[in-house]
Amino acid sequence: MCEGAPVNQDWEDRVTAAWATFDDYPEAASISSSAAGAADFRDLIDALAAEVPEGSPLGLFEQACAWDSTGHSDKAVPLYQEALARGLSEVSQYKGRRAKIQLSSSLRNTGHAEEGVKLLTPELDAPSDELDDAVRACLALCLSSLGRDREGLSLVLGALAPHLPRYQRSMGNYARALVEPEG
Repeated sequence: MCEGAPVNQDWEDRVTAAWATFDDYPEAASISSSAAGAADFRDLIDALAAEVPEGSPLGLFEQACAWDSTGHSDKAVPLYQEALARGLSEVSQYKGRRAKIQLSSSLRNTGHAEEGVKLLTPELDAPSDELDDAVRACLALCLSSLGRDREGLSLVLGALAPHLPRYQRSMGNYARALVEPEG
C-alpha cells in the first residue's frame, strides 16, 4: 500500500531544513494565519512533497503538518488521515506516531475530540519513546474537551511525575487516585 515510500536522506535533510526556517515566516506561526508568510511556507513544503514517489505517505504528512502549523486544522485532518491510510506508520513509526498525536489535536480543534481520544488511547500502550508525554498531553486535552477533566489531569500528572526532582511517587499515586474508583 505504500509503494515508493522510501525517500533518501537528502530529502529528509531538506525537509528538516525547511522546518528550521518556519519562524522566518512571521505570519506562519500566527494561529490565525492566512497571510502571505504562511502560504509561502506551505508552498515550500508542497514543493518538497511533490518530490516523493507516488503513493508515499511522507509528502502528505509534511503537508498536513504545514497546514496544521499555520492554523488550519481543518485542512490538515484529511491529509493526516490519508498519510496514515497509506502506511505512514510502516514507513516511519516515529512519524506515524507524530501524525496520530497531531491528528488528534486537529480533530479536537475541529470539534471531534472523541475521535482524537479513540486515536490516541491505543498509543498509551505503544512502545515507549520520546513522544510518550506528548501523547498524554494531547489525549488530556481531548478528554478535557469532552468534560473528562479528571482523566485528563490524571494523564498529565502521570506524565509529569517522572520529571520532578522530588515527589515522583506521590504525584504518580495522586494521578492514579483521580481515576480509580473510591473504595
